[in-house]
Amino acid sequence: MEKLFSFPNPVNDYAARSVAGVVLLLVIIFVITENELLLIFITYGFLARVLTGPTLSPIGLLATRVIVPILGSPTKLVPGPPKRFAQFVGLVFSASATVAIIAFDSPTSARYLMGVIGFFASLESILGFCAGCFVFGWLMKLKIIPESVCESCVIDMEAIDLE
Repeated sequence: MEKLFSFPNPVNDYAARSVAGVVLLLVIIFVITENELLLIFITYGFLARVLTGPTLSPIGLLATRVIVPILGSPTKLVPGPPKRFAQFVGLVFSASATVAIIAFDSPTSARYLMGVIGFFASLESILGFCAGCFVFGWLMKLKIIPESVCESCVIDMEAIDLE
């Protein structure tokens, strides 16, 4: 059970970018259709990935078992904790969108919230820039997240002045 509820560390960046690409596609479909079931599916995916990595996530399984192998199984290992943090941020936004559309009958709010996810998913999938990972790095630099959470993280922020 403990193995089920664990997040991989390290993570294959190609799988993470593939997940982001599928999320981007689903977000675009949601923004066009306002389909509540699709939004629930997206939210479930973020929850599953936060709790178990790709193990219980249909999108995660698609990425790791289908998309990455089709690409020739490239591997670029990156630290897992920043990716998990990014998935958590996606969960917060998608859960907020789900509440907005179901509890408050506000599809416009849901579309805006999902638009934010779509924007950041596009950065990850197309450019390889993980905004959540960037924020995670800042939170470590500011000592809000202790270094023990991600000892393998290499944070090169010496040139950035925080004051």
